Amino acid sequence: MSQLAEHDALDAIQQKIAAEGPAAVEAVESGFPVVDGNRALFAFVGRADEVRLHHWIFGLESAQEFHRVHPEVWTLEIEVQEAARVEYKLEVVTAGQHRLMRDPLNDQLARDPFGANSVVTGPAYVEPWWALEDRAKRQGEVLERQLKSDIFGDVRPLSIYLPPRYRETRRYPLLICHDGLDYLEFAGLKRVLDNLIDLQEIPPIIVCCTQSPNRIEEYAANERHAKFIADELVPLMEDEFSLLDGPSNRALLGASFGAVASLHTALQFPDRFGKLFLQSGSFAFTDIGPHGRGPVFDDVVRFVNRYRRNPSKPATRVFLSCGTYESLIVYNRSLLPLLQRQGVEAVLVESQDGHNWENWRDRLRDGLTWLFPGPLWMVYE
Repeated sequence: MSQLAEHDALDAIQQKIAAEGPAAVEAVESGFPVVDGNRALFAFVGRADEVRLHHWIFGLESAQEFHRVHPEVWTLEIEVQEAARVEYKLEVVTAGQHRLMRDPLNDQLARDPFGANSVVTGPAYVEPWWALEDRAKRQGEVLERQLKSDIFGDVRPLSIYLPPRYRETRRYPLLICHDGLDYLEFAGLKRVLDNLIDLQEIPPIIVCCTQSPNRIEEYAANERHAKFIADELVPLMEDEFSLLDGPSNRALLGASFGAVASLHTALQFPDRFGKLFLQSGSFAFTDIGPHGRGPVFDDVVRFVNRYRRNPSKPATRVFLSCGTYESLIVYNRSLLPLLQRQGVEAVLVESQDGHNWENWRDRLRDGLTWLFPGPLWMVYE
């Protein structure tokens, strides 16, 4: 479709809505938002005084006003990038009451620990096929365990992924996943592992999913957390499961503060973890000005500032990913050359997405196959 035709199509829909109201909205079989090329048209039907679109794209005004085009219909047109994926909610104001809600005209949702958001995608975005469940493939198993922690003085739940055909007579790499229960529920981690192992894109691997009851404190470059991972969790895994030795077979994974915890743990225990998978890391620093993120970031900033002043090699290979719509993108871009100067084999993969679980899901294949290439990938190396 030509650019002129795309504009004509959306303009025609808007003109029909203005003339016919809610009936014209209902007549759009594809639902809303309607995406044509790099344009997306949103609609809201109902009585309201104001309607706004709230998104999480850093650098753009976070609340964009809808325009009333009919007594009970509001519309908004925005630009979307080719491969974009944007989560959003609608703010509806009626008689001074503000409601933040999912888009009732959009069935496309993304879940997270706080609920769900509506989603709009650009024409080139495709949900990864390798993240979908395929019951025809051999299934791994998730075991539930508890770890009595002397360091924290409590009991920590663990979910441990064993690959299909796990055998005690074989030995396996170990990946420790921060916020692992959330990775399982909201990023489809088990489905991704099952698929990539079946395709031989990664080798059979054991993944220990850990979850903190106080992640903001414990993941913020916390000494006790690092000792918990290295001195309690890893020995438990070594005692109970058949693991390969050596740092090249040990990796840490985490997103946001979980990425900070992964980097900090590797630095506190050098030569224990040879690989890091850091997603949307909260690597804020202040050598270019105040971080402006509130006191919850203060410990993180002190850690990153120290590391930037006196960098060292945390691992042999580090895979970074971050969305270009995140305010953290600058920090992640800054970390890449710093790691490379320490002799780390490091890469950064960016996406047109934000700080959310489906963005992290969509990068799992890139990161896992780069850190742990399976037989299929090794043929082409």
